[in-house]
Amino acid sequence: MKINEHFLDLSENYLFSTVGAKVSAFQKAHPDRKVIKLSIGDVTCPLAPAVIAAMHRAVEDLAHAESFKGYGPDRYCYGYDVLIDSIKGSYARKGVRISSDEVFISDGAKSDLGNLLDLFSADNAVLIPDPVYPAYVDSNRMAGRRVLFADANEENGFLPMPDEGVDADLIYICSPNNPTGAAYNRQQLKAWVDYAIRKGAVILYDAAYEYFIEDPTLPRSIFEIEGARECAIEICSYSKTAGFTGVRCGYTVVPKELNRGGASLNRLWARRQSTKFNGASYIAQMGAAAVFTEEGEREIAANIDYYRGNAKTIAHCLEELGIWYTGGKNSPYLWMKCPNGMKSWEFFDHLLERANVVGTPGSGFGKNGEGFFRLTAFGTADSTLEACQRMRELLK
Repeated sequence: MKINEHFLDLSENYLFSTVGAKVSAFQKAHPDRKVIKLSIGDVTCPLAPAVIAAMHRAVEDLAHAESFKGYGPDRYCYGYDVLIDSIKGSYARKGVRISSDEVFISDGAKSDLGNLLDLFSADNAVLIPDPVYPAYVDSNRMAGRRVLFADANEENGFLPMPDEGVDADLIYICSPNNPTGAAYNRQQLKAWVDYAIRKGAVILYDAAYEYFIEDPTLPRSIFEIEGARECAIEICSYSKTAGFTGVRCGYTVVPKELNRGGASLNRLWARRQSTKFNGASYIAQMGAAAVFTEEGEREIAANIDYYRGNAKTIAHCLEELGIWYTGGKNSPYLWMKCPNGMKSWEFFDHLLERANVVGTPGSGFGKNGEGFFRLTAFGTADSTLEACQRMRELLK
Protein backbone atom coordinates (compact mmCIF):
# COMPACT_ATOMS: atom_id res chain seq x y z
CA MET A 1 0.00 0.00 0.00
CA LYS A 2 1.25 3.47 -0.89
CA ILE A 3 -0.05 6.77 0.40
CA ASN A 4 -0.45 9.87 -1.73
CA GLU A 5 3.04 11.25 -1.14
CA HIS A 6 2.01 14.70 -2.35
CA PHE A 7 0.41 15.22 1.06
CA LEU A 8 3.92 15.15 2.50
CA ASP A 9 4.71 18.28 0.47
CA LEU A 10 2.20 20.28 2.51
CA SER A 11 3.06 22.25 5.61
CA GLU A 12 2.25 20.30 8.74
CA ASN A 13 -0.64 22.54 9.74
CA TYR A 14 -3.19 24.61 7.88
CA LEU A 15 -2.58 28.36 8.40
CA PHE A 16 -5.67 29.02 10.49
CA SER A 17 -4.99 25.98 12.66
CA THR A 18 -1.58 27.43 13.48
CA VAL A 19 -3.11 30.79 14.35
CA GLY A 20 -5.72 29.08 16.52
CA ALA A 21 -3.11 27.03 18.37
CA LYS A 22 -1.01 30.10 19.16
CA VAL A 23 -4.05 32.01 20.42
CA SER A 24 -5.18 29.06 22.56
CA ALA A 25 -1.73 28.81 24.12
CA PHE A 26 -1.75 32.53 24.90
CA GLN A 27 -5.21 32.40 26.46
CA LYS A 28 -4.24 29.41 28.58
CA ALA A 29 -1.19 31.30 29.85
CA HIS A 30 -3.17 34.52 30.39
CA PRO A 31 -6.75 33.54 31.32
CA ASP A 32 -7.45 37.01 32.72
CA ARG A 33 -6.94 38.80 29.39
CA LYS A 34 -9.71 39.40 26.86
CA VAL A 35 -8.49 38.46 23.38
CA ILE A 36 -10.24 40.03 20.38
CA LYS A 37 -10.08 38.06 17.15
CA LEU A 38 -10.01 39.88 13.83
CA SER A 39 -8.30 36.91 12.23
CA ILE A 40 -10.74 34.48 10.64
CA GLY A 41 -13.61 35.02 8.24
CA ASP A 42 -16.33 33.65 10.48
CA VAL A 43 -19.45 35.77 10.76
CA THR A 44 -21.08 37.05 13.95
CA CYS A 45 -24.48 38.38 12.83
CA PRO A 46 -27.39 35.92 13.20
CA LEU A 47 -29.15 34.53 10.17
CA ALA A 48 -31.75 36.79 8.55
CA PRO A 49 -35.32 36.36 9.86
CA ALA A 50 -36.56 35.33 6.40
CA VAL A 51 -33.96 32.57 6.31
CA ILE A 52 -34.81 31.35 9.81
CA ALA A 53 -38.53 31.28 8.95
CA ALA A 54 -37.85 29.25 5.78
CA MET A 55 -35.68 26.80 7.70
CA HIS A 56 -38.38 26.39 10.36
CA ARG A 57 -40.89 25.56 7.63
CA ALA A 58 -38.43 23.04 6.18
CA VAL A 59 -37.99 21.37 9.57
CA GLU A 60 -41.77 21.13 9.89
CA ASP A 61 -41.93 19.55 6.41
CA LEU A 62 -39.66 16.78 7.66
CA ALA A 63 -42.03 16.05 10.56
CA HIS A 64 -44.91 14.90 8.34
CA ALA A 65 -45.09 11.97 5.94
CA GLU A 66 -46.88 13.95 3.22
CA SER A 67 -44.18 16.65 3.09
CA PHE A 68 -41.12 14.64 4.12
CA LYS A 69 -38.01 14.97 1.95
CA GLY A 70 -35.23 12.41 1.69
CA TYR A 71 -32.65 12.57 -1.06
CA GLY A 72 -32.78 15.73 -3.14
CA PRO A 73 -34.20 16.09 -6.67
CA ASP A 74 -33.29 13.25 -9.00
CA ARG A 75 -30.97 15.28 -11.19
CA TYR A 76 -27.29 16.04 -11.15
CA CYS A 77 -27.47 19.58 -9.76
CA TYR A 78 -29.21 18.27 -6.62
CA GLY A 79 -30.98 21.57 -6.15
CA TYR A 80 -34.65 22.21 -5.49
CA ASP A 81 -36.38 24.35 -8.12
CA VAL A 82 -37.15 27.16 -5.68
CA LEU A 83 -33.44 27.51 -4.87
CA ILE A 84 -32.26 27.24 -8.48
CA ASP A 85 -34.83 29.85 -9.55
CA SER A 86 -33.73 32.25 -6.81
CA ILE A 87 -30.09 31.96 -7.95
CA LYS A 88 -31.08 32.59 -11.57
CA GLY A 89 -32.99 35.65 -10.40
CA SER A 90 -29.96 37.02 -8.56
CA TYR A 91 -27.88 36.66 -11.73
CA ALA A 92 -30.59 38.29 -13.84
CA ARG A 93 -30.43 41.35 -11.58
CA LYS A 94 -26.71 41.54 -12.45
CA GLY A 95 -27.57 41.40 -16.15
CA VAL A 96 -26.44 37.77 -16.51
CA ARG A 97 -28.61 34.98 -17.91
CA ILE A 98 -27.95 31.40 -16.83
CA SER A 99 -30.01 28.23 -17.29
CA SER A 100 -31.16 25.87 -14.56
CA ASP A 101 -28.90 23.04 -15.70
CA GLU A 102 -25.84 25.28 -15.33
CA VAL A 103 -26.37 25.73 -11.57
CA PHE A 104 -25.00 23.11 -9.18
CA ILE A 105 -25.82 23.28 -5.47
CA SER A 106 -23.03 22.45 -3.03
CA ASP A 107 -22.25 22.55 0.69
CA GLY A 108 -20.02 25.59 0.21
CA ALA A 109 -17.47 27.21 -2.07
CA LYS A 110 -14.41 25.67 -0.42
CA SER A 111 -15.59 22.15 -1.28
CA ASP A 112 -16.22 22.95 -4.93
CA LEU A 113 -12.95 24.86 -5.33
CA GLY A 114 -11.14 21.65 -4.44
CA ASN A 115 -13.53 19.12 -5.97
CA LEU A 116 -13.59 20.79 -9.40
CA LEU A 117 -9.99 19.67 -9.78
CA ASP A 118 -11.32 16.13 -10.34
CA LEU A 119 -12.18 17.28 -13.88
CA PHE A 120 -8.61 18.14 -14.81
CA SER A 121 -5.47 16.13 -15.34
CA ALA A 122 -2.72 16.31 -12.75
CA ASP A 123 -0.42 17.26 -15.64
CA ASN A 124 -2.03 20.68 -15.93
CA ALA A 125 -0.14 23.76 -14.78
CA VAL A 126 -2.07 25.93 -12.33
CA LEU A 127 -1.65 29.71 -12.05
CA ILE A 128 -2.46 31.09 -8.61
CA PRO A 129 -1.94 34.63 -7.31
CA ASP A 130 0.47 35.12 -4.41
CA PRO A 131 -0.64 35.96 -1.72
CA VAL A 132 -3.66 33.69 -1.83
CA TYR A 133 -6.22 31.73 0.17
CA PRO A 134 -4.16 28.65 1.18
CA ALA A 135 -6.75 26.06 0.09
CA TYR A 136 -6.11 26.87 -3.59
CA VAL A 137 -2.47 25.92 -3.36
CA ASP A 138 -2.89 22.96 -1.00
CA SER A 139 -5.67 21.37 -3.11
CA ASN A 140 -3.44 21.35 -6.17
CA ARG A 141 -0.34 20.19 -4.33
CA MET A 142 -2.33 17.25 -2.97
CA ALA A 143 -2.82 16.17 -6.59
CA GLY A 144 0.80 16.80 -7.56
CA ARG A 145 0.09 19.61 -10.01
CA ARG A 146 2.71 22.15 -11.02
CA VAL A 147 1.78 25.42 -9.33
CA LEU A 148 2.83 28.74 -10.87
CA PHE A 149 2.41 32.02 -9.06
CA ALA A 150 1.29 35.43 -10.31
CA ASP A 151 2.96 38.07 -8.19
CA ALA A 152 0.52 40.31 -6.35
CA ASN A 153 2.25 43.14 -4.55
CA GLU A 154 1.98 46.73 -3.38
CA GLU A 155 3.13 48.04 -6.78
CA ASN A 156 0.23 46.43 -8.70
CA GLY A 157 -2.31 47.00 -5.93
CA PHE A 158 -2.30 43.24 -5.24
CA LEU A 159 -4.08 42.70 -8.56
CA PRO A 160 -1.70 40.76 -10.83
CA MET A 161 -2.38 40.80 -14.56
CA PRO A 162 -1.73 38.11 -17.21
CA ASP A 163 1.82 37.44 -18.36
CA GLU A 164 1.91 36.22 -21.96
CA GLY A 165 5.17 34.43 -21.21
CA VAL A 166 3.39 32.12 -18.76
CA ASP A 167 1.43 29.11 -20.02
CA ALA A 168 -1.24 27.99 -17.60
CA ASP A 169 -4.11 25.51 -17.88
CA LEU A 170 -6.05 26.45 -14.75
CA ILE A 171 -6.27 29.97 -13.30
CA TYR A 172 -7.60 30.89 -9.87
CA ILE A 173 -9.12 34.35 -9.45
CA CYS A 174 -10.85 35.62 -6.32
CA SER A 175 -12.42 39.08 -6.56
CA PRO A 176 -12.91 40.75 -4.13
CA ASN A 177 -9.80 38.98 -3.00
CA ASN A 178 -9.10 36.96 0.09
CA PRO A 179 -6.76 37.92 1.76
CA THR A 180 -6.01 41.34 0.23
CA GLY A 181 -9.50 42.77 -0.28
CA ALA A 182 -8.52 44.06 -3.74
CA ALA A 183 -11.12 43.82 -6.54
CA TYR A 184 -10.65 43.69 -10.32
CA ASN A 185 -12.45 46.14 -12.60
CA ARG A 186 -14.11 45.14 -15.86
CA GLN A 187 -11.11 45.92 -18.05
CA GLN A 188 -8.80 43.88 -15.85
CA LEU A 189 -11.13 40.88 -15.81
CA LYS A 190 -11.54 41.14 -19.59
CA ALA A 191 -7.77 40.86 -19.91
CA TRP A 192 -7.84 37.65 -17.86
CA VAL A 193 -10.73 36.22 -19.91
CA ASP A 194 -8.95 37.00 -23.18
CA TYR A 195 -5.74 35.45 -21.83
CA ALA A 196 -7.57 32.27 -20.79
CA ILE A 197 -9.18 31.94 -24.21
CA ARG A 198 -5.83 32.39 -25.97
CA LYS A 199 -4.18 29.80 -23.73
CA GLY A 200 -7.12 27.37 -23.77
CA ALA A 201 -7.17 27.69 -19.97
CA VAL A 202 -10.07 27.52 -17.52
CA ILE A 203 -10.62 30.20 -14.88
CA LEU A 204 -11.92 29.06 -11.49
CA TYR A 205 -13.55 32.27 -10.31
CA ASP A 206 -14.22 32.55 -6.58
CA ALA A 207 -17.06 35.05 -6.09
CA ALA A 208 -17.62 34.38 -2.38
CA TYR A 209 -17.46 38.09 -1.47
CA GLU A 210 -19.35 39.64 -4.40
CA TYR A 211 -22.16 40.96 -2.18
CA PHE A 212 -19.65 43.23 -0.43
CA ILE A 213 -19.00 45.18 -3.64
CA GLU A 214 -20.30 48.73 -3.25
CA ASP A 215 -18.81 50.30 -6.39
CA PRO A 216 -21.41 49.86 -9.16
CA THR A 217 -18.70 49.95 -11.82
CA LEU A 218 -17.08 46.76 -10.51
CA PRO A 219 -18.30 43.40 -11.84
CA ARG A 220 -19.93 41.03 -9.35
CA SER A 221 -19.80 38.02 -11.67
CA ILE A 222 -17.18 37.02 -14.21
CA PHE A 223 -20.07 36.23 -16.54
CA GLU A 224 -20.62 39.96 -16.88
CA ILE A 225 -17.45 39.86 -19.01
CA GLU A 226 -17.74 39.00 -22.70
CA GLY A 227 -16.24 35.61 -23.50
CA ALA A 228 -16.28 34.32 -19.92
CA ARG A 229 -18.84 31.61 -20.64
CA GLU A 230 -16.23 30.00 -22.89
CA CYS A 231 -13.48 29.85 -20.28
CA ALA A 232 -14.75 30.26 -16.71
CA ILE A 233 -16.49 28.44 -13.87
CA GLU A 234 -17.91 30.60 -11.07
CA ILE A 235 -18.00 29.37 -7.47
CA CYS A 236 -20.29 31.15 -4.99
CA SER A 237 -21.12 30.82 -1.32
CA TYR A 238 -23.86 31.82 1.11
CA SER A 239 -21.33 31.84 3.95
CA LYS A 240 -20.41 35.51 3.77
CA THR A 241 -23.42 36.64 1.73
CA ALA A 242 -25.95 35.35 4.26
CA GLY A 243 -23.97 34.08 7.26
CA PHE A 244 -24.12 30.39 6.32
CA THR A 245 -20.68 29.51 7.69
CA GLY A 246 -22.29 26.95 10.00
CA VAL A 247 -25.25 26.04 7.77
CA ARG A 248 -23.18 25.13 4.68
CA CYS A 249 -24.63 25.89 1.26
CA GLY A 250 -23.18 27.27 -1.95
CA TYR A 251 -23.48 26.98 -5.70
CA THR A 252 -21.29 26.72 -8.77
CA VAL A 253 -22.15 27.82 -12.29
CA VAL A 254 -20.65 25.78 -15.15
CA PRO A 255 -21.67 27.21 -18.56
CA LYS A 256 -22.70 24.78 -21.27
CA GLU A 257 -20.42 26.59 -23.74
CA LEU A 258 -17.36 25.56 -21.71
CA ASN A 259 -15.65 22.67 -23.50
CA ARG A 260 -12.13 21.30 -23.16
CA GLY A 261 -10.54 18.17 -24.58
CA GLY A 262 -13.63 17.59 -26.72
CA ALA A 263 -15.86 17.30 -23.65
CA SER A 264 -18.44 19.51 -21.96
CA LEU A 265 -17.23 20.50 -18.51
CA ASN A 266 -20.86 21.02 -17.53
CA ARG A 267 -21.58 17.35 -18.25
CA LEU A 268 -18.36 16.15 -16.65
CA TRP A 269 -19.13 18.08 -13.46
CA ALA A 270 -22.66 16.66 -13.49
CA ARG A 271 -21.21 13.16 -13.76
CA ARG A 272 -18.72 13.81 -10.99
CA GLN A 273 -21.38 15.18 -8.65
CA SER A 274 -23.80 12.34 -9.27
CA THR A 275 -21.06 9.90 -8.25
CA LYS A 276 -19.45 11.70 -5.31
CA PHE A 277 -22.06 14.06 -3.86
CA ASN A 278 -25.59 13.62 -2.55
CA GLY A 279 -26.53 17.28 -2.31
CA ALA A 280 -26.91 19.88 0.42
CA SER A 281 -29.56 19.30 3.07
CA TYR A 282 -33.18 20.20 2.40
CA ILE A 283 -33.19 22.55 5.41
CA ALA A 284 -30.08 24.40 4.20
CA GLN A 285 -31.48 24.70 0.68
CA MET A 286 -34.80 26.08 1.82
CA GLY A 287 -32.99 28.63 3.97
CA ALA A 288 -30.79 29.55 1.02
CA ALA A 289 -33.82 29.92 -1.26
CA ALA A 290 -35.05 32.70 1.04
CA VAL A 291 -31.81 34.67 0.74
CA PHE A 292 -32.49 36.12 -2.72
CA THR A 293 -36.13 36.97 -2.10
CA GLU A 294 -37.03 40.65 -1.77
CA GLU A 295 -37.33 40.29 2.01
CA GLY A 296 -34.21 38.17 2.30
CA GLU A 297 -32.03 40.51 0.27
CA ARG A 298 -33.17 43.47 2.35
CA GLU A 299 -32.26 41.63 5.55
CA ILE A 300 -28.88 40.31 4.42
CA ALA A 301 -28.04 43.80 3.14
CA ALA A 302 -28.43 45.06 6.70
CA ASN A 303 -25.96 42.44 7.97
CA ILE A 304 -23.48 43.23 5.21
CA ASP A 305 -23.78 46.94 6.01
CA TYR A 306 -22.96 46.06 9.62
CA TYR A 307 -19.70 44.41 8.51
CA ARG A 308 -18.98 47.32 6.17
CA GLY A 309 -19.24 49.59 9.19
CA ASN A 310 -16.62 47.47 10.95
CA ALA A 311 -14.38 47.70 7.89
CA LYS A 312 -14.67 51.50 7.96
CA THR A 313 -13.80 51.50 11.66
CA ILE A 314 -10.61 49.53 10.99
CA ALA A 315 -9.79 51.63 7.92
CA HIS A 316 -10.08 54.88 9.90
CA CYS A 317 -7.80 53.44 12.57
CA LEU A 318 -5.12 52.47 10.04
CA GLU A 319 -5.38 55.87 8.36
CA GLU A 320 -4.95 57.66 11.69
CA LEU A 321 -1.85 55.56 12.35
CA GLY A 322 -0.47 56.27 8.87
CA ILE A 323 -0.41 52.57 7.96
CA TRP A 324 -0.72 51.56 4.29
CA TYR A 325 -3.56 49.15 3.51
CA THR A 326 -5.78 47.91 0.73
CA GLY A 327 -9.29 46.44 0.90
CA GLY A 328 -11.94 47.53 3.37
CA LYS A 329 -14.00 48.96 0.51
CA ASN A 330 -15.90 46.38 -1.56
CA SER A 331 -14.47 43.72 0.77
CA PRO A 332 -14.66 42.53 4.39
CA TYR A 333 -10.87 42.19 4.52
CA LEU A 334 -8.18 44.81 5.14
CA TRP A 335 -4.61 44.04 4.11
CA MET A 336 -2.19 46.24 6.03
CA LYS A 337 1.54 46.72 5.89
CA CYS A 338 3.18 45.69 9.15
CA PRO A 339 4.45 48.78 11.01
CA ASN A 340 8.12 49.52 11.63
CA GLY A 341 9.29 46.98 9.09
CA MET A 342 8.12 44.02 11.16
CA LYS A 343 7.78 40.56 9.64
CA SER A 344 4.28 39.08 9.55
CA TRP A 345 4.60 36.60 12.42
CA GLU A 346 6.65 39.10 14.40
CA PHE A 347 3.76 41.57 14.21
CA PHE A 348 1.27 38.78 15.02
CA ASP A 349 3.10 38.06 18.26
CA HIS A 350 3.52 41.77 19.07
CA LEU A 351 -0.18 42.50 18.56
CA LEU A 352 -1.32 39.43 20.48
CA GLU A 353 1.01 39.86 23.43
CA ARG A 354 0.83 43.65 23.82
CA ALA A 355 -2.72 44.45 22.65
CA ASN A 356 -4.40 41.03 22.91
CA VAL A 357 -5.69 41.43 19.34
CA VAL A 358 -5.45 38.65 16.74
CA GLY A 359 -5.04 39.02 12.98
CA THR A 360 -3.62 36.71 10.32
CA PRO A 361 0.06 36.90 9.26
CA GLY A 362 0.36 37.76 5.58
CA SER A 363 3.25 35.35 5.06
CA GLY A 364 0.80 32.50 5.67
CA PHE A 365 -0.81 33.39 2.33
CA GLY A 366 2.42 33.22 0.33
CA LYS A 367 5.86 34.75 -0.01
CA ASN A 368 4.48 38.09 -1.22
CA GLY A 369 2.47 38.32 1.96
CA GLU A 370 5.57 38.69 4.10
CA GLY A 371 5.51 42.03 5.87
CA PHE A 372 1.71 42.29 5.59
CA PHE A 373 -1.19 41.38 7.84
CA ARG A 374 -4.89 40.60 7.31
CA LEU A 375 -7.69 41.95 9.49
CA THR A 376 -11.35 41.02 9.05
CA ALA A 377 -14.55 43.00 9.56
CA PHE A 378 -16.62 40.04 10.74
CA GLY A 379 -16.41 40.75 14.46
CA THR A 380 -19.01 42.61 16.50
CA ALA A 381 -19.05 46.40 16.28
CA ASP A 382 -18.09 46.75 19.94
CA SER A 383 -15.16 44.34 19.75
CA THR A 384 -13.95 45.97 16.53
CA LEU A 385 -13.98 49.40 18.15
CA GLU A 386 -12.13 48.07 21.18
CA ALA A 387 -9.54 46.29 19.03
CA CYS A 388 -8.88 49.49 17.09
CA GLN A 389 -8.47 51.50 20.29
CA ARG A 390 -5.94 48.96 21.54
CA MET A 391 -4.04 49.17 18.26
CA ARG A 392 -3.99 52.98 18.46
CA GLU A 393 -2.51 52.83 21.94
CA LEU A 394 0.08 50.25 20.91
CA LEU A 395 1.14 51.70 17.56
CA LYS A 396 0.78 55.48 17.93
